[in-house]
Amino acid sequence: MRIAGVLKSAAFAAAVAAALMCSACSGSSSDNSKTQSSSAKTSGAQADSGQQSEKTAAIPDAESVRIEDENFDIYTSNTYLSTGNNALAKNADNTTYRAYIPVEEYGELEYCFYFSNIVDSTYNKGKPVFVGKDGPDYTIASANVYDGGESEADEPVLLSSVTFGGSESREVLSDEAFWSDPVTLDIPQGHYLVWEWTLTGKNIPANSQADLTCALQKGKKDDDFTYCGDIPLPVFIGAKREQVTDRVMMVGDSITQGCQTEYMKYEYWAAQIAKQLGDNASLWNCGLGWARSSDLDTCGNWLGRSSNCDTAVIAFGTNDILAGDYNGDGKGDSADEMIGYVSDLIARYHAAGAERIIVFNAPPQDFSEEKEAVRTEYNEKLQALCEDYGVEYFDFASYLCDPETPDKAKYGGHPNGEAGKIVGDAFIEKYADVL
Repeated sequence: MRIAGVLKSAAFAAAVAAALMCSACSGSSSDNSKTQSSSAKTSGAQADSGQQSEKTAAIPDAESVRIEDENFDIYTSNTYLSTGNNALAKNADNTTYRAYIPVEEYGELEYCFYFSNIVDSTYNKGKPVFVGKDGPDYTIASANVYDGGESEADEPVLLSSVTFGGSESREVLSDEAFWSDPVTLDIPQGHYLVWEWTLTGKNIPANSQADLTCALQKGKKDDDFTYCGDIPLPVFIGAKREQVTDRVMMVGDSITQGCQTEYMKYEYWAAQIAKQLGDNASLWNCGLGWARSSDLDTCGNWLGRSSNCDTAVIAFGTNDILAGDYNGDGKGDSADEMIGYVSDLIARYHAAGAERIIVFNAPPQDFSEEKEAVRTEYNEKLQALCEDYGVEYFDFASYLCDPETPDKAKYGGHPNGEAGKIVGDAFIEKYADVL
């Protein structure tokens, strides 16, 4: 179910070489940011009319792997909570799972939920959770959605059951992707949407929530719900949001997902950005803990579904440097290998029709001298690549360190809420004119 990832054409090699030569004479990213935004926006419009700017002409040709499903045009993400599969629910025996989902737009909306029975990204060293791992056949006994109130202390109020092809239950096949039927829900201002379903199966693909929200489980013999770290969930919480014209999708690792920030505060940078977007924009957080750019570049369902966006934000680096490609030696990727993966991702999102692409550099992590050298080289080459391709380069790292110690993670390896606000505000300020 995967397509070969990295483009190895002569055009790709030439583009990278040109990007590296460009770095010697380029200015700072902040000096060029507004020019690049304008260029990216203009080039997208020119491409639509059959004309390409000189900058976007450098992006290698690539095949789009976008999942072409009209539901992705009808519905847009309505939560900044990360969705995707980077874990396994090992033994579900008529087990009920419940998660509190913060929404971006409140009120009465038609929802539709999308599911993928495959692992999207590698977790840790990939044993037993690795990119492309097929999920098992499993059973959905029932699914329901609730008004969760203002906190987990409130008793959820049942709004509706969720059906699949008109049935309350469903037999899910290995490696299958599917939608629920549409359902209309009214979530009051400041309230949570609560997703709940009952499953039976072994090693069902799941999301490692890392305390981002209230995630619970209850076995068939249990009286009460208990904490659940790895919870099966829809990989897309879609709603029919009539005012949205810019679907902003952010993909990356645990830093994008928001791991190790305050419980249910949603203060990580992606959430901070979502809260500042206008009514015309939605945010879909596709960040997954431990993910590498090489995982996304396998061109599976993760890349296919996330290609349904208008703005693509790509933010990898840490796990690429520490661990690298799942099929590698586990010692981490080189800067050139990382550039290869990200270059391919830029080309894939561009081919899928993304109007603008924004690439974050790798943040400081208090690395060893050897790993820090890789990060520094990668960031330098990434800036040159983005300038050559005519896409946006966001100097993520500069907001997470003191200028005199650029290698030190001032706000922690997983940036805290203070850093989330700094990055969120800087992102909105830089891209307010194009989002």
